Amino acid sequence: MRDKIKNMDRGILLMLLASLSFAMMGGFAKVLTSALPPVEITFFRNIAGVILVGVTLWKIPLKQKGGKPLLLLFRGTMGFLALLAYFYIMAYIPLGEAVTYNKTSPIFVAIFAYLFLGEKLPKKALLAIILGFVGIVLVARPDGLSLDKYDALGIFSGIGAALAYTSIRELRTYYDTRAIVLSFMGMGTIGPIILMSIAPFVDASPDNMLFAPFVMPSGDQWLMVLAVGLFATISQLLMTKAYELTKAGIVGTISYSNIIFAVIIGTLLGDPIPDIWTFLGIALVITSGVLVTLAKSK
Repeated sequence: MRDKIKNMDRGILLMLLASLSFAMMGGFAKVLTSALPPVEITFFRNIAGVILVGVTLWKIPLKQKGGKPLLLLFRGTMGFLALLAYFYIMAYIPLGEAVTYNKTSPIFVAIFAYLFLGEKLPKKALLAIILGFVGIVLVARPDGLSLDKYDALGIFSGIGAALAYTSIRELRTYYDTRAIVLSFMGMGTIGPIILMSIAPFVDASPDNMLFAPFVMPSGDQWLMVLAVGLFATISQLLMTKAYELTKAGIVGTISYSNIIFAVIIGTLLGDPIPDIWTFLGIALVITSGVLVTLAKSK
């Protein structure tokens, strides 16, 4: 019993550190958006992971049966586009709101798992989904039935991530975990290279999310680029270890602390302090995610 409690405490601590690391990555990425296009930040975010996974593949070859290449490509593409949208909106909305949108993914995972995988949707999860959508409305506060462009992309970042996560439930029976991770990071590396190569031949506006020419980082920007990749990798490693040590429901609940960290870091970077309605929306999204996580873990 004492060992279980010790492991639970370590799992909670590691997830708190993972959440802080994820928020730190967001903070450095937000600063970089003033100098580098989001598609380039996405490239630097993923290239570190590609190298890391590549090293493990060199040492230990993949063990898998395969057979779902299109689904693997879908997972990588949706994860890449969701991350790109996430980095893009950071330049235009507060960091806490950007992370909140991204953390709506468990709400959409519950819906997609019910629709596509036939998983049951407990009454608590259904209530949580409703609360989550109310929270999204309070954060976005649409003008009538129309959403602001950046709020719409924020919601897409949650939906895209959810589609990627849902596909993993099918892919894990066919592929090595590293292959699934590499499908995301590989697309997040190759995709930006293609888009940045096409950019000079496309008549795109300065705030275009997809097409932007490569901008060579200089000075402190290189340190921030390295920090984005480093904190992203640290976050993934700490999160993975946390799930190994502690029940998924507990760890998943603790993961919502990254919204709180992001609000604090964003405020330190100059973001306005959220008003009461935004705070309420964030609280509802967190509550929704926690309820969905606990309901599904049971």
